[in-house]
Amino acid sequence: MKSINKFLSNMGRSVGKVVGALYQAGRDSIDQIMTNVLPFMAFIAMVIGVILATGIGDWIANTLSPLASSLTGLVVLSLIIGVPVLSPLLGPGAVIASIIGTLLGTQFANGSIPAQWALPALFAINPQVGCDFIPVGLALGEAEPETVEIGVPAVLFSRFITGPIAVILAWLAGTGMYS
Repeated sequence: MKSINKFLSNMGRSVGKVVGALYQAGRDSIDQIMTNVLPFMAFIAMVIGVILATGIGDWIANTLSPLASSLTGLVVLSLIIGVPVLSPLLGPGAVIASIIGTLLGTQFANGSIPAQWALPALFAINPQVGCDFIPVGLALGEAEPETVEIGVPAVLFSRFITGPIAVILAWLAGTGMYS
């Protein structure tokens, strides 16, 4: 009888520790979401609303989509979209990339732009991917202010450099794919 009581007592403590740890993890997760993720989502929703309401997204897309018919144009497009100051503004919700992608998709479907440019175009319109989440990611990681000051520009400049390289690699990978 004593061994059964001891077993049940130990089992109860073990289960209690696991349930307590899971409960605390849930509380910490909700706290992180409330303090870091939701305010950033509200900010991004506002930026997307401004971009859509003002028509700036359509204007940028219509201005940049003619660059999609050559490797040089796609590299230039990648450089324009990857400019470190513009990336966080163009990145939220991928509004600009979505609009340019839609315009390019119709051009590819119509045959106005050869299909061989589809893969490099995908990389050209997306060098800003993830740039809108850098501050939130650093906040979730509870980064020091100095880390944020160095980390955000480092990622932005790395995307500015790697964007055109990705376009060229995609062009090489796609060469001969649709012939």
